[in-house]
Amino acid sequence: MKLINITINKADVYDEVGKQSAYVGANMDRKIAPFEQIAITDGDRNLLERYYQEAAAQVTALVKPLLSQVGKLPRSHGAVLSRNYNLTLSVSDRYDDNLTDSATASLFSFFVNAILGKWFMLTNKEESAGYIAGAQANLEDLRNKIYYKQAPVRP
Repeated sequence: MKLINITINKADVYDEVGKQSAYVGANMDRKIAPFEQIAITDGDRNLLERYYQEAAAQVTALVKPLLSQVGKLPRSHGAVLSRNYNLTLSVSDRYDDNLTDSATASLFSFFVNAILGKWFMLTNKEESAGYIAGAQANLEDLRNKIYYKQAPVRP
């Protein structure tokens, strides 16, 4: 078995969530929802922390059969941006190491889409379904990559 390490930087996730929510807010019809309602601010980070924790738990459940080690996600009363999500997975010896960067990108996108999907459930229900579907697609993509096995090579 091979070990692969995947790290998701929480600060980068929150930064991307902020950018995407601001973009959606800026392009919304002001009569439907004002920018201030859609865009995420630093004051919303405590709520987003719960969404981040839920996304991490969902990933951990998915990779449980391969899990060698997962970084602890301590509960806190605020969003501590230095607490990244770290996974060490024990994958098949025939796993293609070239997929690790792509799997990391899928996982990063899952976190962003999962958080935005839940955020938009509160602020912009019309947008939420697309982000939730995107998060599920990212999770399925991650699963396909970590379980992928190359064809055996004859010696």
